Amino acid sequence: MTERLFETDPTLRVFYAKVISAGEMNGHYFAELDRTAFYPEGGGQPSDKGTLSKKKVLEVHEKNGRILHYLEEPISEGSYVEGRVDDDRRTDYTVQHSAEHIVSGLIHRRFGYDNVGFHMGAETVQIDFNGMLTEEDVFLIETLANEYVRRDIAPVIRFYDSEDDVEDDYRSKKELTGRVRIVEFPYADRCACCGTHVLRTGEIGLIKLINLSKVRSGVRIELMAGKRAFDYLNRIYMENRSVSRLLSAKPFETSSAVSTLLNDRDSLKNRIIRLNRDNIGFLAASADPEKDIFMATDTYDPDYIRELTVALMDKTTGTVLVAGGNDDTGYRYCLGKRDGNIRDLTTELNSLLSGRGGGKDAFFSQGSFKCRLEELEDAVKDRLEI
Repeated sequence: MTERLFETDPTLRVFYAKVISAGEMNGHYFAELDRTAFYPEGGGQPSDKGTLSKKKVLEVHEKNGRILHYLEEPISEGSYVEGRVDDDRRTDYTVQHSAEHIVSGLIHRRFGYDNVGFHMGAETVQIDFNGMLTEEDVFLIETLANEYVRRDIAPVIRFYDSEDDVEDDYRSKKELTGRVRIVEFPYADRCACCGTHVLRTGEIGLIKLINLSKVRSGVRIELMAGKRAFDYLNRIYMENRSVSRLLSAKPFETSSAVSTLLNDRDSLKNRIIRLNRDNIGFLAASADPEKDIFMATDTYDPDYIRELTVALMDKTTGTVLVAGGNDDTGYRYCLGKRDGNIRDLTTELNSLLSGRGGGKDAFFSQGSFKCRLEELEDAVKDRLEI
């Protein structure tokens, strides 16, 4: 059995060991050591990375009680190696895992819910609970969790020969066999866990709960802790500061300023809609009821183009083509003829003007042309009686 140095000293990053087994497995090189500080993936926590005598350790997994280090290059069985654990990665996951314990334990104590799902990703930690929580509940738990962090409490880790030897209640996500490792954050959580944890909660620094969503009959919480949480909040601060400057609003008044801006935008949109309708009515009223109609506009708004086309179709028995845009962007178009068939004309214009589009009804089609206005006008003059 490999001696698990990470269980007794989670701060250890450099160690020396003997390679007791090495080779190739499933297309990957591996090494098994007599002792290791590399944490193997398990309990929701990703594995450590680093090097063995400068050979890159890609992943570490436990298989049938063996801890296998998967390497970028082969290593010799029987050799002695220097192991170096990636400090940033280990510290990050240690902090995230400890924060998860505190949050899960406090929710269990206050609401009685169990942690029924746990994933520690590269950006956030996701925790699923078998009960409902409100935004106010989550804010309370976040406040209590950070108060606990600031108290700088030392977790207590104990080993037991079997589950029957464990005194008092504890949380566990699965049925346990063999030796049991209990991680206790006093007055917050007591849980069976194989992961790495901080020596004192002050090392966590900050816990931020960033999202609450419904999952099946319970909820999912996403959290960040330590440097992740600091970087996340710092990015939000920088974004809010930029918004504050753009809106000439104080940092705590940006939402009010945005609300005012959106109201102004909606008012302008409604005014534009009214003006467009008046314009469409004027253009339709001036249409010749017995001729084909072609109109080009500089607007690329598909709603305006479609509404104008329909209005003109109601005023004439001829074919109507409305195109909007410019030579740089191309032109959106609508083509129609009341009680007519414009499918062949649509196909012909699309082929001639690098267009695409069509319609399910024979009397109406829409799409876009990639051409110059002069080319569009020439094509129309040859095919419509304007």
